[in-house]
Amino acid sequence: MTVVGVSILLAVCWAARDALLLVYVSALIAMGFSPLVRLLEHPGSRAKRGRIPRWAAILVIYIAVVGVFVVVGLLVIPPLLAQASSLWQKAPDEFNRVEGFLIRYKLMTRRVTLAEAVQNAPSGSGTNAVGTVLVALSTVFEGSFALISILILSFYLLIEAEPMFEYLMRFVPAARRGDVATAAREAVIKVSAWLRAQFVLAGVMGTFAAIGLGLMGVPYFYVIALVAAVGETIPIVGPIIGGITAVAVAITVSPKLALMVGGYFLILHQLEANILVPKIMERNVGVSPVTVMVALLVGGSLWGLIGAILAIPTAAILSVILEEFAGGYHSRIQRVR
Repeated sequence: MTVVGVSILLAVCWAARDALLLVYVSALIAMGFSPLVRLLEHPGSRAKRGRIPRWAAILVIYIAVVGVFVVVGLLVIPPLLAQASSLWQKAPDEFNRVEGFLIRYKLMTRRVTLAEAVQNAPSGSGTNAVGTVLVALSTVFEGSFALISILILSFYLLIEAEPMFEYLMRFVPAARRGDVATAAREAVIKVSAWLRAQFVLAGVMGTFAAIGLGLMGVPYFYVIALVAAVGETIPIVGPIIGGITAVAVAITVSPKLALMVGGYFLILHQLEANILVPKIMERNVGVSPVTVMVALLVGGSLWGLIGAILAIPTAAILSVILEEFAGGYHSRIQRVR
């Protein structure tokens, strides 16, 4: 019956894996912001505790995070729209320039207007187009629902953290409750350190991107730097998005500048992937560079982009569990001896 019960539990967990993933992400966010909530909740000395309600401290953090995203959006979206409009106006001239290059080297036999190229471009049927639009709308709706669910669930996890922990500790043997409490505090510290390390990486990459692009004379370099900084929070894909954005803006000036920007971001990406991420994570989270690289590879292969994002905090939590298990096993061996 135990085997049957465990099998049913695993089957239910597998069927609800998407919902459990949302719960896990919410728990990580709650763990990451827990020290900051505690600091805002209990400012000053211990004698002054309780001046700020816990829900108010959490709300302050939420408002600050939303405010940062709003400010970034206001700084990024208008220049991007202006740059897209400028690029659209220059599209015919750029098209003629590329076409002249192809004809010069006999890669094309005659000139084709931009309107003819658009008309002759392959296009799907109306049914496929409608299906694509519906799939895109469904993806946006699911993503928005997941984001709202994570925000609400992480809020309540932060509110109910202490009662939930005390309830779960009832299922732990009394002799092991101290060790489990220590491991839980260490896991919260590591996840919070991982979140701080993400902000450090974003700041470093945004600063280097702004300095390099500003010296090269790229338009709206501060906007691209913001995109690169925000993209740094997304492993693998984020730096690529920042590089593509920079190249797309630079090509409106000249192809030579676009090549320079592409090379610069390629160097930044190599430094970020092979030096900054392992070293900063090792110093802040206490996870070795080898563990960071392996966790990113394994997480990316199992869950794709989401797995790569969650790989490092998951590796930090597993390291705490393994250390606690190894310490408890060593203590039991010593007592036997």
